[in-house]
Amino acid sequence: MIRFDVTQAATWRHRSGLMRVSTRLRDELGGAATSVSGPEGWTAAGADDWVLTAELFSEAERPGLQAFLDHRRCRLAAIFHDAIPLKLPHITWPASVARHPEYMKLLARFDRIWAVSAASRDELLGFWSWQGIEVKPRVDVLNLGADFEAAGGRGDPLRSLGCSPDRPLSGTRQAHPSLPLGATPSPRCRAPLSAHLRLLCVGIIEPRKNQELLLDVCEELWADGLGFGLDVVGRLNPHFGKATVARMKRMETRWPGLKYHAEAADETMAGLYAGARAAVFPTIAEGCGLPLLESLWRGVPCVGSEVPSLVENAAGGGCLMVATNHRAAWKTALRTILTDDALHARLVAEATSRRLPTWAEAAATLREALSRPGS
Repeated sequence: MIRFDVTQAATWRHRSGLMRVSTRLRDELGGAATSVSGPEGWTAAGADDWVLTAELFSEAERPGLQAFLDHRRCRLAAIFHDAIPLKLPHITWPASVARHPEYMKLLARFDRIWAVSAASRDELLGFWSWQGIEVKPRVDVLNLGADFEAAGGRGDPLRSLGCSPDRPLSGTRQAHPSLPLGATPSPRCRAPLSAHLRLLCVGIIEPRKNQELLLDVCEELWADGLGFGLDVVGRLNPHFGKATVARMKRMETRWPGLKYHAEAADETMAGLYAGARAAVFPTIAEGCGLPLLESLWRGVPCVGSEVPSLVENAAGGGCLMVATNHRAAWKTALRTILTDDALHARLVAEATSRRLPTWAEAAATLREALSRPGS
């Protein structure tokens, strides 16, 4: 039996990447898993059980965790997201910075780990080596799902955009680098664009997501006379994002093409994606970069920073990658995606035809591995 950890799930109020990973995996595991809270719920697991967690934890947050690890009967598996709090402590939530070193050490006491990208896996293994940890579990890469829930319930969200899931695709077919070659892509299509060019940026408002660079570049392009819109969607990081939100509110008066959405319902997001020329991700660090995958699933080309995890996900096509934090390169890239129709059409064809992972496949990977004798 897989006992799936939902200790923090009841406290989540925001649709963060961490929340989406946990809830989508739990949904897709279905009857193969039972929800538990730890460490009390973990303690009930027997020798034939696995406890699987996609959450973050420490002894201070879960009193009794160390004692459980010392005397546990069950086997433990975890989803590892990233080492960003160690790499960028000056712009990361203080609570995350305080927790993360202990959390990453505790993972070495687990039996199986899945990292959300090869880059994330390398960070975890590097941390363990730095700490001198010699006995460590197997760490594999789990391809997270690109598919998403439609407004009003689960299912194929493209139906709400007027797309036919049964219609064959055209365009260059490329394989995702970490998925089986020759696999058939999920049928997807690109919704018609609005007449007005718009870019879309999705992510929490904080320095790591680098919206300030995006605003700088867009302001220059608007001043040059290029006509386009920019939708920025993301909740505020109260520790680090206030200045960026204040700047966007000022800019909305001067540049009517800019629109900041502190939150957006599923229906609103569907409309924003349907009208987006491209999704833009100027981030400086990511564990996986789920919004990039989700944009590609919608058939929306992406412009992204050359951080390792985004480069992994972009390798299958549909993306224009740009030197991280390079202002001139980003200005050129955004001008190109907005004005080069041939390039845009090629990226749309790649995005709609490439092989993308699904949450059902991710859950199947976990289910099969954790049910295998001797695993």
